[in-house]
Amino acid sequence: MKVVVVGCTHAGTAAVKNILALHPEAEVTVFERNDNISFLSCGIALYVGGVVSDPKGLFYSNPEELASLGATVKMEHDVTEIDVQAQKVKAKNLQTNEAFEVAYDKLVMTTGSWPIIPPIPGREAENILLCKNYNQANVIIDKAKHAQKIAIVGAGYIGIELVEAFVESGKEVTLIDGLDRILNKYLDQHLTDILETELKERGVTLALNESVSEFKADDQGKVQQVITEKGSYEADMVIMCVGFRPNTDLLKGKVEMLPNGALIVDEYMRTSNPNILAAGDSTVVHYNPSNLKQYIPLATNAVRQGMLVGQNLTEERMAYRGTQGTSGLYLFGWNIGSTGVTKTSAALNNLEVRAVEFEDNYRPEFMPTTEKIYMQLVYEADTHRIVGGQLMSKYDVTQSANTLSLAIQNKMTVEDLATADFFFQPHFDRPWNYLNLLAQAALAQM
Repeated sequence: MKVVVVGCTHAGTAAVKNILALHPEAEVTVFERNDNISFLSCGIALYVGGVVSDPKGLFYSNPEELASLGATVKMEHDVTEIDVQAQKVKAKNLQTNEAFEVAYDKLVMTTGSWPIIPPIPGREAENILLCKNYNQANVIIDKAKHAQKIAIVGAGYIGIELVEAFVESGKEVTLIDGLDRILNKYLDQHLTDILETELKERGVTLALNESVSEFKADDQGKVQQVITEKGSYEADMVIMCVGFRPNTDLLKGKVEMLPNGALIVDEYMRTSNPNILAAGDSTVVHYNPSNLKQYIPLATNAVRQGMLVGQNLTEERMAYRGTQGTSGLYLFGWNIGSTGVTKTSAALNNLEVRAVEFEDNYRPEFMPTTEKIYMQLVYEADTHRIVGGQLMSKYDVTQSANTLSLAIQNKMTVEDLATADFFFQPHFDRPWNYLNLLAQAALAQM
């Protein structure tokens, strides 16, 4: 059996390892246009901020490992065309320009995503950068040595983490976003208000509810100003973090996709062509809170889906359990966890919900220290099914987002969580765990 894998970051690496473990007889050929694999882009801000001094730790595999497992790895090779009828891919060696074809029995598309670049006038100016892969991270670090005023466009996780990294490095930072709140996809307003106050106190200029209309450059062609409909901001470096789009042009018109190009897969990671499987940032996920197909590019989704490609390459062995889009963030001492829908995003998922806000100390006040936790639980109004949750504290409560994620995946209700069995020990929590108390606050609200 000949297997061709196109793209090898998170989903591709997981797919190759699992295919070779379960199908040692398979002839696996991997095409990757970059000179590295498995880079943890979620660690870019740590690398940029100097928290991670050796970037080798941000790679958890390498071409040599995949080759030792039995794969033929073609680094710095670009797949230029896919003939789904003849089941062949055309590829080009980017170093030599040699072009050739490879036949396949099964094709695995793990081509990932690429940053969205809005058509803003002046975007060709020097020092307007993207933040996705290892090479871009190195460019950001190099350019930042000579930049003092840095504008971040996009207030999602990547943008926020870069803000922290540059503030800690002594830079003047402006954060620009077209929405009226930071982290709009992950947190509701009572939590983002706290974080926005923190950013302002640390000297960050917040330009929210503003869209970039133009970049202006100096006489040397380097970016000098970022113009929005409400003002202008000086910047000698700009990083665009406005989102990602799936890299799926090779299969356009050949398999079913969402309007944004994300490949539609079934629970066994198969596209509408049964000989083409897909995983990671190039595909949809099954979003459990709403039971809808969504595009949620996260490394966690990618590695799970990549594993399932190996499991289901030739037969239906393990179905995808879906995702809640669970995520965590550390920002200026705040530990933040989020899963499922927010009260704001529920309507976009065709959900009628109620939400309860709750604050409590994570452990008894008679202990030498404690910290306040800010929480929110989102649940369906009629069924009381839990569909989202958020937690934030100076104490690390982020693992509780994983607990809420399981609650959503297993369709637990508010009543289930209100009396769930959690241990009590004063070092760690109260007789009622704070998640119990959060759900009990929802019961009281009902």
